[in-house]
Amino acid sequence: MNAPVDIKTLEVGYDVPALPGMDEKDIQTPCLILDLDALERNIKKMGDYAKAHGMRHRSHGKMHKSVDVQKLQERLGGAVGVCCQKVSEAEVFVRGGIKDVLVSNQVRDPAKIDRLARLPKLGSRIIVCVDDIKNVAELSAAAQKHGTTLECFIEIDCGAGRCGVNSTEAVVEIAKAIDAAPGLKFSGIQAYQGAMQHMDKYEDRKAKLDAAIAQVKDAVDALTKIGLKPELVSGGGTGSYYFESNSGVYNELQCGSYAFMDADYGRILDKDGKRIDHGEWENALFILTSVMSHTKADKAIVDAGLKAQSVDSGLPFVYGRDDVKYIKCSDEHGVVEDPKGVLKVGDKLKLVPGHCDPTCNVHDWYVGVRNGKVEALWPVSARGKAY
Repeated sequence: MNAPVDIKTLEVGYDVPALPGMDEKDIQTPCLILDLDALERNIKKMGDYAKAHGMRHRSHGKMHKSVDVQKLQERLGGAVGVCCQKVSEAEVFVRGGIKDVLVSNQVRDPAKIDRLARLPKLGSRIIVCVDDIKNVAELSAAAQKHGTTLECFIEIDCGAGRCGVNSTEAVVEIAKAIDAAPGLKFSGIQAYQGAMQHMDKYEDRKAKLDAAIAQVKDAVDALTKIGLKPELVSGGGTGSYYFESNSGVYNELQCGSYAFMDADYGRILDKDGKRIDHGEWENALFILTSVMSHTKADKAIVDAGLKAQSVDSGLPFVYGRDDVKYIKCSDEHGVVEDPKGVLKVGDKLKLVPGHCDPTCNVHDWYVGVRNGKVEALWPVSARGKAY
């Protein structure tokens, strides 16, 4: 997926689900389609917000895993770079020309550390998260071996309960070690509160972020006192970016799902009690699926089952319709409740997936659509890059 592809050589229905210039009705299913108008509006809106609040926006590549989408986020939304979760994923974006890459995770395997330390040679700024002082020596040795510089964020566990240190003392200790280590540069703090992103109520999310912000501020103040003021304090997601951007502590956002919008994120409520997919953000990503059987009067069977999506966050919903409902799926089949028998074989439906990130990772291509025509075909560049 990383080598340039001549799309003229690709065969619709075997290599790809569609080609630019085709009518939307002729797209092969199941596949991922992007409403390019909605996607562009989402990207511009987040870019305008970040600029108005004096924030950098580092878009999250684990969501779309696409160099093309990332470049659109940089061009239209002013994104400064990308977050990745794994070294191989970061390598795809670096090879694709993205110049500022954060691995917002820990890298401990020696082979992965070695690959990470080589990436700056390709012309990109590389930042990695650290939550263990032993990792400092590992990263430093690899950077020295390759004659490169790796920048480091110290990750704070500010409520997600996964990676990250829990005390200001640990932050200070690791920061001092990074600052003293050859080949490394202490650049800031990673503080992403992932556990609250999908809490329905705005007030509940705010309470979690208030606690996180206080914790991060203590660490920033302690680092500043010893002459190691963080250049960047990075975090914030689609369910919380307004809290971090008004905190006076954070200066970089890491929002990802806002661009596509999935069913799970769409359910959360804004400060006025409205679903965020009813005004704040638009659904831009869909699984296009076709009715392939309708032998049961009240049920249509479609070709998007488990192999076309992730249902860890719930089933998809049928976009733009309230007369039919996606109710069940198996490997290759989806069951759509059709009480009035309005669907027929060959009809196409747009499904909003429950969780966009893992859904995107099971597809090879995005089909970009505008005004009923296929305008773009983009590879899911980092699909499967999980190591």
